[in-house]
Amino acid sequence: MEIDLLQRLCETAGVPGHEDRIRELVVHALEERVDELTVDPIGNVIAMRRGTGGPRMMLSAHMDEIGFIVTHVDDDGFLRFLPLGGFDAKTLTAQRVVVHAAGGDLLGVMGTKPIHIMTEEERKQPPKIEDYFIDLGLVKADVEAQVRVGDVVTRQRELVRVGRTINCKSLDNRAGLFVMLEAVRRLSAHAVELYAVATVQEEVGLRGAQVATSRIEPQIGIGLDTTICNDVPGAKPHEQVCRLGKGVAIKIMDSSVVCDPRMVAFMRRVAEARQIPYQMEILPRGGTDTAAMQRFGKGAVVGCVSVPTRYVHSVIEMAAESDLQAAIDLLVAVIEQGQEIPYTAR
Repeated sequence: MEIDLLQRLCETAGVPGHEDRIRELVVHALEERVDELTVDPIGNVIAMRRGTGGPRMMLSAHMDEIGFIVTHVDDDGFLRFLPLGGFDAKTLTAQRVVVHAAGGDLLGVMGTKPIHIMTEEERKQPPKIEDYFIDLGLVKADVEAQVRVGDVVTRQRELVRVGRTINCKSLDNRAGLFVMLEAVRRLSAHAVELYAVATVQEEVGLRGAQVATSRIEPQIGIGLDTTICNDVPGAKPHEQVCRLGKGVAIKIMDSSVVCDPRMVAFMRRVAEARQIPYQMEILPRGGTDTAAMQRFGKGAVVGCVSVPTRYVHSVIEMAAESDLQAAIDLLVAVIEQGQEIPYTAR
């Protein structure tokens, strides 16, 4: 695996609606490996590889990461913001961020009221997004000269190896994007007419995937995304979704989609035949582009290849290198045998 590519993907900024930088990386990674490449009006990258007469298959991996948008500069130069995507507010404490201003990127920190001066009642309450502000270390005049309402903000964290895992911000969903890019890089001959799509604005409602699906009208759809492990201390066995290092996760369902049982069974057969380690995933809450591919266009037989991940939607998301490799192996195999997937009406 080209881990340096994964590092560039994770560390590159791209919040919903502002995916320009990450899109450039994706285009560069795909343009020499596909027959056609376009960017649609909403910003999705659509890369097509011709097959030998098989069904139309769409892969969907979202490019966007959760982040923020500036809403106000106060009298002391501190920034207020709204989230772009879902956040657990406590993960913002003591974090560095980057404000992407018109004149250049500005490093800042997330600030909030010090615990030393909180009341007893305040200490008992969980933090809320509105409790936080961004401190750029500048006076108001300097901030207003550089920052505008509507500028976007990303979290700042570099990719590192921790034991046998990769640890960084934005593995959701740069890990799924990486799996798609690596699979396309490895592909040789295949029957399916393949559309590898890097979508926008998934974190705010699967918007890019809806547009791309309506345009492509796939007969088969495969989502590439992360999924929650919940295999940490305190989690009961029945509460675990999957386990880190135990293989790629084959999605059965989440709160946005029930994957086609024919696709689930096909993925299991392929994984077993090729001795790819896998586990089954039922995610109680959360959704992926898979749902958009199932619902839009003319409807498609869908499945999802998931990368088990700890600490999702934080800056220390963790994925096992072996699970990433298993996800790539499974996706390649599914594409190579895609003509075997039952995709017509039942």
